[in-house]
Amino acid sequence: MEIVKIPRMEKEEYDALIHSRFMARIAFSGEKYPYIAPFLYVFDGKHIYFLSTKYGKKIEYFRKSPYVSVEIDKYTKDLSCYMFVTLQGYLEEVNDSIEKKLIRERFVRLIQEQNLSNNILAALGHSPQDPPESICTEERSLVWRLSGVRNLIALKNI
Repeated sequence: MEIVKIPRMEKEEYDALIHSRFMARIAFSGEKYPYIAPFLYVFDGKHIYFLSTKYGKKIEYFRKSPYVSVEIDKYTKDLSCYMFVTLQGYLEEVNDSIEKKLIRERFVRLIQEQNLSNNILAALGHSPQDPPESICTEERSLVWRLSGVRNLIALKNI
């Protein structure tokens, strides 16, 4: 019996996938096992950016080693169609105030355009009662940029 391989996506396809989604999973180097956590992200066509609360295991693991794997996927309910991209690189904390402001504004637009629940604000260090714009006015989260991508795998079933 022959093994069937899942086809690879071309750059235009995986860029479109990354642009069309807003949730990713990041795998950090943990103590004994990898630590995986979901993150909202924005993509500017070159870099993927994440907001992270300033507490939790992810901060500890990020400080020990910024090298991560990021996974973004899309699939139908019955799994008849699916595609995913994994990127291996490292996270950098964005410290430039102008760049941070622009990225935070992109997150506010994402929340508004996708009509996301204000409950997502708790994952960004804010109260669900806060307006999304508080992401820009109060720095309760870190801004991370995925850089140095050395390995990218993008597969699809169709």
